[in-house]
Amino acid sequence: MISLPIGILTVGGFFLALLLFYYLRPDPLEKYDLPAGQLFPIPSGSSSALKLIGEKITVAHSENIGLSLKQRMLAIRKNMDSFFADVPIVSAIAPVDAGGVSAEWVIAPGADSNRRLLYIHGGGFYVGSAKSHRVITSKLSEITNCAVLAINYRLMPEHPRRAGIEDCRKAYSWLLENGPQGKTQASAVLVAGDSAGGNLTLSLLAWLRDTGRRLPNAAVALSPVTDARMRSPSIKRNLHTDILLKPVVVGLRKIPRPLVVASQWMFTGHGPKDPVVSPLHGDLSGLPPILVQVSDSEILLDDGRRYVNKAVASGTNAVLQRWKNVPHVWQIFYPDLPEALEAFGEIDAFFKRYS
Repeated sequence: MISLPIGILTVGGFFLALLLFYYLRPDPLEKYDLPAGQLFPIPSGSSSALKLIGEKITVAHSENIGLSLKQRMLAIRKNMDSFFADVPIVSAIAPVDAGGVSAEWVIAPGADSNRRLLYIHGGGFYVGSAKSHRVITSKLSEITNCAVLAINYRLMPEHPRRAGIEDCRKAYSWLLENGPQGKTQASAVLVAGDSAGGNLTLSLLAWLRDTGRRLPNAAVALSPVTDARMRSPSIKRNLHTDILLKPVVVGLRKIPRPLVVASQWMFTGHGPKDPVVSPLHGDLSGLPPILVQVSDSEILLDDGRRYVNKAVASGTNAVLQRWKNVPHVWQIFYPDLPEALEAFGEIDAFFKRYS
C-alpha cells in the first residue's frame, strides 16, 4: 500500500472541499432568473420548416462523427461557410481591412453608408466567419438602412481568446471614422452579434463605457453566451432540446468541471467570472439600450435571461424576447423559418427607436 505524506492529503482535501463548495453552493445569480421576458407564440407554418432544419442539422453533425478534434473543427469551419450558400442575399459584399482586422462590408441597396452596424459572428470562438453569417448581416443591412461591417476576428485555438476581444475593439473604433466610401464620421452606430459574438458584443459595450468612448445607439445580442462558468440552469434543463449545441455540450459534460475551468484559464487568460469573458458578472449600468433574443429550447436561454434582468436592475434599458421550439440563433434560418422573420421585425423596431 502506498503511503502519502499527511501534508499532501491535507492540501488535497482542502482543494477538494473548496471545489465542492464552489460548485454545490447556491448560485447568487439565481435571483436574476425572473422575470421571464416576452414570449412569442408559434406562428403558422413553423413546424414543417423546423423539421427540415432539424434534419439538415442532424446530417451536418453526423458528418463529423469519427473525426479527430482538429479535423472536426476544420470540417465545421468549412461546413459553416457553405451551409447557407444557397440562400440568396440582396446585399453587395466588399472585403475590407478594418484597422488591421479582416472584415467585409455588407451593403443592401439604398443603405446609408454613414449609418453603420458592427456585426460579430458566433461559432463558439473557434469557428464561424463573416461569410458564414451573410444571411443575418444582409438582412440587418436591409432593415436598419446601415452599412454592416462583419468582422473575421481571430479564432481560437490558433490565437488566444484575448485576440478576438481586441479585434472587436479595433474594428469598432475604426468603424466610427471609416465607411464604405472612405474616411467619414458615422452618423449612427449599432452593434449586434450572435452566440459567441453576442458575448463579444456585450463585452465590447462595457469596455466602451469604462474607457469613455462613444457608445453605440443600441445593441442586439442573439442567444448570447454571458457566463463562462456554464452554470445557467437551462444548460442542463434544455440539453436534449437544443439540437444545434447538444453534441458540443454532451462532450463537455464528460470532462470534469475543474478541468474545464482550468482550460478556460489556460486558453482565455481570464477566470470564468471575469467580466471580460463573462459579461453577466460585470457592472451592467450605464450601457446603451440592449435587445436580447433567445429560444426557450436552447441551453443559453438563462444566460440571456439573467443578463437582461441584471441589466434592468442596474438601470440599463434592456429587453428579453423569447421564442418557442426554435434552434439556437434561429435568425440565421431566414427566410425559411417564420420565427426568423418575426425576430428581424422586432430587431427592426428596436433599432428604429434609438437610431
